[in-house]
Amino acid sequence: MAEEIGKRVLDKGWLAARSTEVHLTGVELTTTHPPTSDHPPWMQAVVPGTVLATLVKNKLVPDPFYGLENQAILDIGDSGREYYTFWFFTTFECKLSMNQHADLNFRAINYSGEVYLNGHNVVLPKGMFRRHSIDITNILNPNSENLLAVLIYPPDHPGKIPPEGGQGGDHEIGKDVAAQYVEGWDWMAPIRDRNTGIWDEVSLSVTGPVKIVDPHLVSTFFDNYTRAYLHTTVELVNKSNSVVDCSVKIQVGTELEGDIFLVEHLQTQHLSIPAGSNILYTLPELFFYKPNLWWPNGMGKQSLYNVEITVDVEDHGESDSWSQHFGFRKIESHIDIDTGGRLFKVNGEPIFIRGGNWILSDGLLRLSKKRYKADIKFHADMNFNMMRCWGGGIAERPDFYHYCDIYGLLVWQEFWITGDVDGRGVPVSNPNGPLDHDLFLLCARDTVKLLRNHPSLALWVGGNEQVPPDDINTALKNDLQLHPYFERPANCKHSVKEIFPIFRDPSEYLDGTRIYIQGSMWDGFANGKGDFTDGPYEIQYPENFFKDDFYNYGFNPEVGSVGMPVAATIRATMPREGWQIPLFNTMPNGYVEEVPNPIWEYHTYIPYSKPGKVHDQILPYGTPKDLDDFCLKAQLVNYIQYRALLEGWTSRMWSKYTGVLIWKTQNPWTGLRGQFYDHLHEQTAGFYGCRCAAEPIHVQLNLMTYLIEVVNTTSEDLSDVAIEVSVWDLEGACQYYEVFDKLTVPSKRTMPTFEMKYPKSENPKPVYFLLLKLYKMSDYEILSRNFYWLHLPGGDYKLLEPYKKRQIPLKITSLTFIRGSSYEVRMHIENTSKKPDSRSLLQSNNNSDAPLWLDREKKQKQSLFQKVLKNFSPKSNGVRVAEIDGTETGVAFFLQLSVHASKKDKKDGEDTRILPVHYSDNYFSLVPGEVMTVTLNFEVSEGITPRVMINGWNYQSGYTVV
Repeated sequence: MAEEIGKRVLDKGWLAARSTEVHLTGVELTTTHPPTSDHPPWMQAVVPGTVLATLVKNKLVPDPFYGLENQAILDIGDSGREYYTFWFFTTFECKLSMNQHADLNFRAINYSGEVYLNGHNVVLPKGMFRRHSIDITNILNPNSENLLAVLIYPPDHPGKIPPEGGQGGDHEIGKDVAAQYVEGWDWMAPIRDRNTGIWDEVSLSVTGPVKIVDPHLVSTFFDNYTRAYLHTTVELVNKSNSVVDCSVKIQVGTELEGDIFLVEHLQTQHLSIPAGSNILYTLPELFFYKPNLWWPNGMGKQSLYNVEITVDVEDHGESDSWSQHFGFRKIESHIDIDTGGRLFKVNGEPIFIRGGNWILSDGLLRLSKKRYKADIKFHADMNFNMMRCWGGGIAERPDFYHYCDIYGLLVWQEFWITGDVDGRGVPVSNPNGPLDHDLFLLCARDTVKLLRNHPSLALWVGGNEQVPPDDINTALKNDLQLHPYFERPANCKHSVKEIFPIFRDPSEYLDGTRIYIQGSMWDGFANGKGDFTDGPYEIQYPENFFKDDFYNYGFNPEVGSVGMPVAATIRATMPREGWQIPLFNTMPNGYVEEVPNPIWEYHTYIPYSKPGKVHDQILPYGTPKDLDDFCLKAQLVNYIQYRALLEGWTSRMWSKYTGVLIWKTQNPWTGLRGQFYDHLHEQTAGFYGCRCAAEPIHVQLNLMTYLIEVVNTTSEDLSDVAIEVSVWDLEGACQYYEVFDKLTVPSKRTMPTFEMKYPKSENPKPVYFLLLKLYKMSDYEILSRNFYWLHLPGGDYKLLEPYKKRQIPLKITSLTFIRGSSYEVRMHIENTSKKPDSRSLLQSNNNSDAPLWLDREKKQKQSLFQKVLKNFSPKSNGVRVAEIDGTETGVAFFLQLSVHASKKDKKDGEDTRILPVHYSDNYFSLVPGEVMTVTLNFEVSEGITPRVMINGWNYQSGYTVV
């Protein structure tokens, strides 16, 4: 029987061994002496992955992400390259029929290698970011398994790690076309093998005589996006030694529901391809009337079409096929005249950028679709709309981009240049980039072909805080120049037939649809001139972000702060000596210096104080007693810090700023700075501060002016909306209540409304809670909810410490849906402590809308209960009600949900958390009588029974509620 046409991923059954311990040649390994896993030095390998990932898997080295264990692993700078030069081996079956051809594909290796297949040898040339495809048709064993051995060599210049560490070590890695973070950074320990290995997908592709290579899809629009065209150019390779007549078919459709597929276009073209030749073939454009557009997160749906291209060869049948999800969208950008910042438009609509800097998912390149999906969804959950792939990391993989397409994250993709390694640093690094400029450009062009069809890809950038060397920069500018159409307005009235005879079809360009910016601080980013005007990277007073002089330029590509994880993560990733909290040393100038333990220092902890600039932001809550207390108070600061950062930027949307990218969203290892979720996939409270601040419609308090502002980033005006303002004290009394109604908020606008007067009133409380709600007046639907804890000027939060003992009752109604290993839990959480009396509200505030508020709360609770009953089905495990007793009235403060595995034989200190979990909200607070709906989504391993727990400021011991 013939092999099935298509791609087969080879990710199972790989073995690995250190080359110096293997005394056989590649020919012998793939003919007479194939290795087995039960014969040392061979071991099970991680492919895709790295040498170090394989060694960790086999427990031959300690986990480099745990405690100080990375220091116990031999660094390649000390061992020499041979120590991390490894063989990888696997077998596969493939039996070709007449006129079939097979290619062995490596989507990426690091850094060079030799392939042996059934005794035949092929060299894999250098470069971390290039694909390799080997025609193996004539060297396959037709009647038996095929033996494959790959010898992988580390980067040519792995460098040494100076005793003081530093940004990119001794910078030697910059001489190669490879990731630069591997020599260590101020947020990352060195990767000992420099990521040597087969770090991306290995596959076998079987075709007929003609193979499809790198199709390019481009959409163009006319008449204000009512008319669209799909342009397609494809490379066709005739692998046979004779002319072939073939037909190229393109099919475009959408998935309606389940297995139902709607075909919108089907077109076939006939052509002949000379023997042994490669041709570029441009298909006639396909016309779409009012296609469903792809929008970034928060602007609309991420509509995707499935494009499938097949080639049928005469007298053979189907020869090859290719498919790709494709989004109809147009991305434009220019330097905004008013702000000097780069302004992005998608489908003609300006988009205010709120996003983050991304390094990579895992420092050992243990990349997977499952992990990528969680990573990208986390960013969408935070209401972000852009991710910047930093230049010291990697060219991100197609799986990363697939989920950015799904969840609507625009991507800024940088090439592999950083100022620290390519022109600056200590010692001063080589400004001329990698030694082999042609190799850099080959990898760059191949990366463009790999990623260019993804709608989420928004722009290419030459380097981080540095411009590539002149010849590379000039070549990239030429290669990535825009097609003339993409320099025209989208509402062009001309027809496609009038425009494109003048210019080449846009799909014939290498890209042609996205801008190229030479560096991360040029042309509308930072001050636009390459000066160091990004940052800062430390703790701030929350009100600082609202000040006129906090940041002077329109688009900040990097501004960073703290990122302490929860205590459970510290215990899971560090030995007991790493559980010691920092010492708080008071300095002569009155500021406090945090002194972390050596393990935290190694894991690049960033303190919550900046002596001389910012007083410690944890101490206003009281001196922490232990790890749990420290991490809980750190979460309070995390939430306030990042919400204020984004609210400060959004407060000046378009008037001063066009966007901001936070440094950084996550860590590729167990670091302790600049993150919204840790390497184990547990979110910090900063995650939810961002989620709150970046919602498309948002109500917020300007911490400098105390004006209440409404943010509307959507394309529609808001009309007939109201803001409800309530202030609550620590006794559970509503001290201030006011409703501002009949408001209209224009589209794409931040609008100041009214001043929050409570602090200026008589006898204000030293610590108080502020709840803002923006809602529709027609049906009381809440559009935005924002909860603050505040103190009077010059005060602190120490009164919150005794507030922990206040017993606030809760009622939790839940419904759980189980689909295989996937769980969805819908929870309605109510603070059942006594509500304020409506008469007292009327008397104290003289506001006739107060009873309206109480009626709305009642209606909402009825509505929530009706939804619970409506959603009840045999697929669920039924409605459950849990109550937490309490005798006092007050705000249920800083509630946190978590999911754990139920274990009867739980060991002391064992981490039972189930991660990741996607929460619709977390670290939230409820005023008396208030109800909130929270949804949890997660997966569990077979045989595990999950339980949901709730903790909080008033619920320190935790309660199992589901």
